[in-house]
Amino acid sequence: MARVVEEYDLILVPADSPYRSMADLVAAWAEDPEALAWSGGGSFDQLVITDLATTAGVDPGQITYIPSDGGGEVVQAMLNGTVQAASGGVADMYPHVESGRLRVLGVASEERLPGLDVPTLTEQGYDVTLTNWRALFTAPTVTEEELDALQEIVGEAVQTPEWKATVERNYWREVPLQDEQMDAFVQDEIDRIAGLYEEIGS
Repeated sequence: MARVVEEYDLILVPADSPYRSMADLVAAWAEDPEALAWSGGGSFDQLVITDLATTAGVDPGQITYIPSDGGGEVVQAMLNGTVQAASGGVADMYPHVESGRLRVLGVASEERLPGLDVPTLTEQGYDVTLTNWRALFTAPTVTEEELDALQEIVGEAVQTPEWKATVERNYWREVPLQDEQMDAFVQDEIDRIAGLYEEIGS
């Protein structure tokens, strides 16, 4: 029906980590991929890590990935030494950077995010821009008239002050898309993500 926003992942390490840049982290990872453990709070975070590995020349099949049940567990895994790095959404993880518990090394977005002094992975030489996009879908049996009406409701909702405040609070970016362009985007994403899952299973 309509894509509305994108959410971005951060690459993070504990505040006292010896890795002070993406170059430091990737160099250690490439030297011994299985020794450097990662975590994330969901499958999307694992996809970002896999995409980073592929871009950085690290064999995705050698990634040590320890899944966590949400951002809180990811933070604890880093602080207790279970993992040395993680990928996680800005809204979940950035407060822990601000508190001094974690260090952020980069953000997986095409451009720097407003309000965050965080370099993108791309500008550091790692072409990782996989986003956690949000969209609304409906049944394939709806009529054109019904679809138009639903899209109009979405268009009105995303103009409200409450929605705008939510987007800003969560560091989302509005990326409206619908109709044929939305169909093409979804198919491209299916192909892209399927390729990453193949890398995970290799």
